[in-house]
Amino acid sequence: MARIDHFNNPDAPKANSVVPSTTAVVTDTEGRILLVHRVDNGLWALPGGGMELGESIEDCAVREVKEETGLDVEISALVGIYTNPNHVIEYTDGEVRQQFSLCYTTRLLGGTLAHDDESTDLQWVQPDDIAALTMHPSMRLRIDHYLTGNPAPYLG
Repeated sequence: MARIDHFNNPDAPKANSVVPSTTAVVTDTEGRILLVHRVDNGLWALPGGGMELGESIEDCAVREVKEETGLDVEISALVGIYTNPNHVIEYTDGEVRQQFSLCYTTRLLGGTLAHDDESTDLQWVQPDDIAALTMHPSMRLRIDHYLTGNPAPYLG
């Protein structure tokens, strides 16, 4: 299912749902950040996705990283809470979802790197090289907040 991310667009359709979701910053020993190249919008992103019934939001982040990358992680900190009502995601099935996402840092535990059917590629990227990638502004915001290393999480 394809999607369009509307970010601070006054002509965006009105939201008709909200689903708690996560993104996760996964880094390697060289400080590179793992990014996925998404099928649904053709953009680079942090791994993540929607919370399922019966799981905590932290379990959602761990599950999504495993599903999308093949890697096992544990949550180490909160980067931020992203609830901008002017960021909506329009899906081809008619759903227009208001953003409600928590971004976490993780500690890599193991696993074997492999992408799933939601992405076409995985790449470890040096922070200085991220600016050259095609990425949604809301994803850049999360990565920027991670890289600034603020002691308190972003709230917004």
